[in-house]
Amino acid sequence: MNHKPRILFFSTGDSTRSQIAEGFLRMFAGDELVAVSTAQSAEADPLTQDVMTEIGIDISGQHPKQIAESFKEHFSYVVSICDASRERFPVWPFTPNILRWSLADPELVSGSTEQKKEMFRSARDKIGQNVREFLEQLRDGERRLA
Repeated sequence: MNHKPRILFFSTGDSTRSQIAEGFLRMFAGDELVAVSTAQSAEADPLTQDVMTEIGIDISGQHPKQIAESFKEHFSYVVSICDASRERFPVWPFTPNILRWSLADPELVSGSTEQKKEMFRSARDKIGQNVREFLEQLRDGERRLA
């Protein structure tokens, strides 16, 4: 039986960053992988959906898993998304492949709506770049094994 690799994106704050990462992986990988997200808080700022829609990615149907549920499941990779200078990385005892992306939380920016949106766009673009690189490395590794 062929099982698709399951990738969990975890954010230590709200689900803004993990939802963005899940949306990008779904777009870039199609049905090649299973993308899942979770966060300590399932809420995502509405600006998250706005900035993803700007680039043609609809994340309105995504719903992050409850964090307790995600600890009970097995994933091929867990990608922990947090700001290493402000947040602690969690421990994932049942996942051998853990990646840590240190990315500022756009939720912490204060200012006008447009200033906040610029921070969300910056986070979105960095997460998109990271997801592309992750997917390329994953595919390169599979080619070497074939």
